Amino acid sequence: MAADGFPSGHDSPEGAACDLARSFINRDEKLFASTSVRLFGGGKGPEAYAKFLRETVQSIKAEAAKKEPSLQAPKSIGKVFAARHLTKPGPVSYGYASFGFEDIMFVDVGVYLNNGGRSMNRTLVIKDRDGKWYVHADPFASPLLSEGLNEVSASSLDFSGVHSLEN
Repeated sequence: MAADGFPSGHDSPEGAACDLARSFINRDEKLFASTSVRLFGGGKGPEAYAKFLRETVQSIKAEAAKKEPSLQAPKSIGKVFAARHLTKPGPVSYGYASFGFEDIMFVDVGVYLNNGGRSMNRTLVIKDRDGKWYVHADPFASPLLSEGLNEVSASSLDFSGVHSLEN
């Protein structure tokens, strides 16, 4: 658990998803990079994902250079739901067979924005062959892994309903 009371780290899918949100909240490109899943795939996939990661790191650095964060940027995490599996079995099977991924899930994370608004972010999380959870920062670049991601109903079970809370 992090100081904000939400999960952190690679031991749970919710921790990885929260760390992704924190990377934008704290304008921390190193946290973004360490939370994102490794390059994988064939063809132009790894190159495109690497480009996306580089561009996002540059965007985070540009945001960090500002005296005040952008109004539409996240300010804090407000709600974290328990990780869930996609309703289609294809992504997990494909991820395991093709890349050695142990599991694929998603986590809905609600954030408060600097402008006073709120945003719900659906984060694709992958348990890699090292047994740790990472986020796929650009899930739609891998349509076979993210198939059905936005077709799943809204989450309702809080993460604390499935995990014991330890500091």
